[in-house]
Amino acid sequence: MLFSSHLGIMLQIYHTASIPEREIEISAVRSQGAGGQNVNKVATAIHLRFNIKASSLPERYKERLLNLNDRRITEDGIVIIKAQEHRSQLENREEALRRLQELIQNAVAVPKKRFNTKQTRSSQRKRLDSKTKRGQLKAMRRKITD
Repeated sequence: MLFSSHLGIMLQIYHTASIPEREIEISAVRSQGAGGQNVNKVATAIHLRFNIKASSLPERYKERLLNLNDRRITEDGIVIIKAQEHRSQLENREEALRRLQELIQNAVAVPKKRFNTKQTRSSQRKRLDSKTKRGQLKAMRRKITD
């Protein structure tokens, strides 16, 4: 996920695209919900902010992300992710980065084109035979009239 290069630490999206860590704003905040004293004292939740428009991502990545209808992306083109599932700040940081990576990968992935397929003759025959059998079974349940 994160790797080090001559430019510093980077978040790997695909082998062709990565985000420098300086473009990702990460801040630690207190977690919500139950958890006892640890939650009240320690800032383990992570707020991740990533500005799509100001990033070094390729233009087509930016377009796809900005056109996404996702509640995590604001109108200004900023991705906001809050991770607080884990008790440790490090695990929540990794979780937030993983979610950002996943969001970008899913937005950029082009779905495979579906080709219409024709049913085979045998599958059509099987379907019609099963319908006939089912109809005969239901006919057997009816009252017999003379």
